[in-house]
Amino acid sequence: MAMRNHPTRRTRLAARVAAFALPLAALLLATPLVTLAQGANLRTEIVASGLDSPWGLAFLPDGRMLVTEKAGQLRIVARDGSLSAPLKGLPAIDAVGQCGLLDVALDPKFADNQRLFFTFAEPGEDGNSTALGSARLVADQLQDVKTLFSQKPKIKSRNHCGSRIVFDRQGHVWVGLGDRFSGKDEAQNPANHIGKVVRVAVDGSVPGDNPFVSRAGAAPEVWSLGHRNIQGAAMHPATGELWAIEHGPQGGDEINVVLAGRNYGWPRVTYGRNYGTGTRIGEDGPKAGFEQPLRHWVPTSVAPSGLAFLTSERYSAAYPDWKDSLFMGTLRGQTLWRFSLDGRRIVGEQKLLQGAGHRIRDVRQGPDGYLYLLVESPQGQVLRLMP
Repeated sequence: MAMRNHPTRRTRLAARVAAFALPLAALLLATPLVTLAQGANLRTEIVASGLDSPWGLAFLPDGRMLVTEKAGQLRIVARDGSLSAPLKGLPAIDAVGQCGLLDVALDPKFADNQRLFFTFAEPGEDGNSTALGSARLVADQLQDVKTLFSQKPKIKSRNHCGSRIVFDRQGHVWVGLGDRFSGKDEAQNPANHIGKVVRVAVDGSVPGDNPFVSRAGAAPEVWSLGHRNIQGAAMHPATGELWAIEHGPQGGDEINVVLAGRNYGWPRVTYGRNYGTGTRIGEDGPKAGFEQPLRHWVPTSVAPSGLAFLTSERYSAAYPDWKDSLFMGTLRGQTLWRFSLDGRRIVGEQKLLQGAGHRIRDVRQGPDGYLYLLVESPQGQVLRLMP
């Protein structure tokens, strides 16, 4: 009797794979670049994609967004997720290593003056430094572009440019700056802007109540010193205080409340260790005269980036304890963290997202009350976290 030509198990499997290959490819293209680690009632929704290493995010009053790309482009994201061409008129930007076009923020009076602010690596003869610029956005064009503040001195470096922009309740601007890696010892020198938080007025002038404004041998813009590389910052909605996160070296990432005139230790007091060798850099602390972090990470860095307080009720039905929490993205850790707070104390923490090989660069609360994430990659995305 002739034997029937039955397909083998391997043949049947190959046929199934071929049948699903095209739908699967299409699904992957539409899949967010982060996956949920816990929380069955959460999902991420793609708002925009195709961004080149996005770094900063700001929401326009009409529902669109401004997004910076580290290579030097500023784009408008339409409500349908489409991307504008890069806006023209930005100053020269030194897009090298960790530096480039960084944060973007709207003036609190944007509805009246159409002004936005941005930080960038400003090139110069002696290297580069982080600068604060401003412009007016009129009919989707940049006008009146100015550089308001330049970090001094310039250093030949590709690293630790910072930086985040936060407005205080007086309408002044805090800017978090890095130590430029090779300039770490200058973070303790109040005469310059290396490893500092600075505070300037919206025209770049120095507010009269800055803590070092009358101190001989100190840069009047300095708000606080002893920082390594600030990558996220936000104003506490109840107290008006500046909260910030910064990278340590090998361990030693920190969350701090950044108070006027205070010293945050780097590199004299730090939980971080030298790369490779693991040897001590400074003292662990606590030490008189230096502020202790609210939270630090040892022995492994998570590389925090992006910080936001949640003030909305959007998630309250599913997660009633989320409101008034602090949310933080991470680069190396590729995770979204939630911190429960009691005043200035962190009393609980939760990992909400686990990255699928991609870095969470920024975290913002949108005008609709939802949390938005910037996922940094050559095909970066804006994601909305949905209950």
